[in-house]
Amino acid sequence: MPTVKISDVIVPEVFNPYVVQRTMELSAIFQSGIAQRTPEFDRLASAAARTVQMPFWGDLSGDDEVLSDNNALTPVKIQAQKDEAVILRRGRAWGANDLAANLAGDDPMRAIADLVAAYWARRYQSALISTLTGVFASPGMAELVHDISGQTGDASVISAKTTVDAAQKLGDAKSQLTAIVMHSATEASLAKQDLIEYVKPSTGSIEVPTFLGKRVIVDDGVPYDSDTGAYTTYLFGPGAVAYGEGNPVGFVPTETDRDSLAGEDYLINRRTFILHPRGVRFTSGSVAGVSPTNAELASGTNWSRVYEPKAIRVVKFVHKLL
Repeated sequence: MPTVKISDVIVPEVFNPYVVQRTMELSAIFQSGIAQRTPEFDRLASAAARTVQMPFWGDLSGDDEVLSDNNALTPVKIQAQKDEAVILRRGRAWGANDLAANLAGDDPMRAIADLVAAYWARRYQSALISTLTGVFASPGMAELVHDISGQTGDASVISAKTTVDAAQKLGDAKSQLTAIVMHSATEASLAKQDLIEYVKPSTGSIEVPTFLGKRVIVDDGVPYDSDTGAYTTYLFGPGAVAYGEGNPVGFVPTETDRDSLAGEDYLINRRTFILHPRGVRFTSGSVAGVSPTNAELASGTNWSRVYEPKAIRVVKFVHKLL
């Protein structure tokens, strides 16, 4: 019986957009609204550069003046500032003989796309967790960190009360926090306390976990200190992370190849994308290659806050478990 080969079923022009869309459907960071894709960031991710600059105007500040018929008002300037995002360039290749054999008699295009999309959904989430580690290790982010891990007893433990305290780091902007990323051990601890609720969204048939009305995303990649027992949890507002898929000049996102002598088929998939926490500039302080690794994303030397803290819409919560 003839065997289905990767080159028989992969049409790059169809495959890549489908994989991008499926990645977004499968990833909780997109479904929760944490990361939002815009045409502007698609354009920026296609730039022929390592990083892209995003100028913005600083907020207006200072006291108002009392009107007088003797003295004119004193004009003040609005300050121009700059955010900067890094373009992530990643790729992966798979040998396809075993995969192609398993796909015979099925819908190979959909099966392959689902496998690849699920892979990238995990890798995007991993890149975001590394980015958050670096962002909160950078100067200027202390105002958005709520660390109770050094306390004793219940004061050191995540609960409804201590999570409200963490959200208060954003002050009157705390209502913007709509999602929370936590370790599976944290989610299990809260579930034992009956603090995790399951809500069925208006679209879709799968119930999603929530905590204090916030969508729960479970990822064991979030920091955990085994020496102290401290876990890190992140609270997010919608659109806190800007996302864009790039297609720069000469970029080949999907291609297939075959080693006829070895009877091996290959699928190569490449991604050029931006996952940028709005308001925290990537400084490229310590990057060895053309694009940072996850370890380099996790370095505080590569990040610098440029927005006012309340405008960043991310809070880091460090705690222990009951």
